[in-house]
Amino acid sequence: MTEIAKLVLKNGKSLELPVLKGSENEKAIDISELRAKTGYITIDPGFVNTGVCESAITFLDGENGVLRYRGYSIEQLAKKSTFIEVAYLLIHGELPNETQLKDFVDRISLHSMIHEDMRHFFDGFAQNTHPMVILSSMVSALSAYYSEASGKASIENIEINSARLIAKVTTIAAFAYKKSVGQPFVYPKDELTYASNFLNMMFSVPAESFVKDKVIEQALELMLILHADHEQNCSASTVRVVGSSKANVYASVASGILALWGPLHGGANQQVVQMLEKIYLEGKGISKYIEMAKNQKSEFRLMGFGHRVYKNFDPRAKIIKDACYRVLKKLEIKDPLLEIAIELEKTALTDDYFIERKLYPTLDFYTGIIYRAIGIPVNMFTVMFALGRIPGWIAQWKEMHEDPNQKIARPRQLFTGHKERKYIPISQRI
Repeated sequence: MTEIAKLVLKNGKSLELPVLKGSENEKAIDISELRAKTGYITIDPGFVNTGVCESAITFLDGENGVLRYRGYSIEQLAKKSTFIEVAYLLIHGELPNETQLKDFVDRISLHSMIHEDMRHFFDGFAQNTHPMVILSSMVSALSAYYSEASGKASIENIEINSARLIAKVTTIAAFAYKKSVGQPFVYPKDELTYASNFLNMMFSVPAESFVKDKVIEQALELMLILHADHEQNCSASTVRVVGSSKANVYASVASGILALWGPLHGGANQQVVQMLEKIYLEGKGISKYIEMAKNQKSEFRLMGFGHRVYKNFDPRAKIIKDACYRVLKKLEIKDPLLEIAIELEKTALTDDYFIERKLYPTLDFYTGIIYRAIGIPVNMFTVMFALGRIPGWIAQWKEMHEDPNQKIARPRQLFTGHKERKYIPISQRI
């Protein structure tokens, strides 16, 4: 029997609304006919209480610190899968068998080059252009090179387009970095793994061979997996909104990249390093900043501690913490910022103030430390986030187009401006 929610209006009228139930016993009131039957709409700033879709991709329980991709816990996937395997899972709904995985890996490797004409696009950007600008622009431009990218063809050819996207974003990101430091572009190599290939394009130069490091490669692979999807966040919702107009997958993902660029979304790990730099340069001592963080009247905030969604420990942070310490141990880096970060972490995990408020270190805290340790510049941090999130955006776009109930996104508003006014000629205006 379908559960019903009864809405009683001030005029005495009532409306029965169906209650939908998710596979994890989540409940949602279906208000799709609310305006048509009552003339009312709902106001929900930020859509924090509004479900925009039904999705089978990612389950997130912030209260209990649970994150699952297609039913598989993030802990299992991080321990047993590769990033490409996880990407296949998100996009296609099931883990690949050996043949499917090999075909997917080969397809991605085959498409890792970008069209040679696109190399010249980089000449149009200033050397100090933020790499997220370059990444979004270049991803959007990809649709100009593939006839399978527009209209209905974009949906029918999602398999090849998704492989192209996953393959080419690492090349574009590495080229953006090389542009910023004035080094020649390094082309992808088919014999390297996905993570190793990216690191080679980033850090090798013609005069010196790139030396692979398994610990760093594993850490990067892990960070990509942990970033792969996170339910209906700002950028995923943006991809769905843009895609709902039948915009192709490249344009839709480019919009997600731009949404991610915002400091309230993808910039958290960058803010962590900037906070560490502030603490180091001002030289007031860590304890001083801990006290400032506890003071409600202080404007100082500890970045990378406490998550908007997770009211418990971020499950991804638990996983990446060990990898972070493995990287620091392997590289034997003596960096005052990293020493400050470790001290802050110890304090947050032992101080009653932070424990009571569940202000635990987040994924962004540890990824910021790892990126700095392996030599990725701060302005590339959000790009690294985007590289991991590409499969999730593709999966969200694909699921939206496969939904028979999907409509073009068109939110309502509550108008609070002037009522109709008489036009005043400019000569009569005061």
